Amino acid sequence: MVILVWPGPSIEVASGVFGAYLVVSGVAMAVLAFSLPTSTAGRVLNFVSGVASVILGILAFRHFGEGYATLLLAIWIGVGFIFRGVSALAMAITDKQFPGRGWTIFFGIVSTLAGVVVLVFPFDSIVTLALVAGIWLIVLGVIEVVSGFSMRSDVKNVEKQFRVVDAPSHAGVA
Repeated sequence: MVILVWPGPSIEVASGVFGAYLVVSGVAMAVLAFSLPTSTAGRVLNFVSGVASVILGILAFRHFGEGYATLLLAIWIGVGFIFRGVSALAMAITDKQFPGRGWTIFFGIVSTLAGVVVLVFPFDSIVTLALVAGIWLIVLGVIEVVSGFSMRSDVKNVEKQFRVVDAPSHAGVA
């Protein structure tokens, strides 16, 4: 509900959390670069990726009120949509026997297009994504509450049907 009422501040909070994630994950990647048993190329890539993540996270905090973190978050989401869409497309196109192949191709196209839209219009699309997420979370919450009441009713019905009487007969026991 907060996301729907205050999408701007909600996005700033999410951007701040994203900045913190970048710093923490970057430090972890840089440390793992020296502790994982991988090739030299793998170590270098992990270290460079970790350092880049830390730098982006620090920049996100340094320019927090200026929308830099929000822009980073939008770019991250857009690139994620594109990577997911392209990989889904490649998987479905190359494997003719892929289950749900048509839907996967459709999903890949939509996800790729969504990623492009987020990259082209980062600030507008991040607000739209926040509003959609807020609406979706409210819908999920209502469904959870209704499901909870339904389960409670079902449990009471089951208890009524399988009620065991705790009065065993002790007649004839000496």
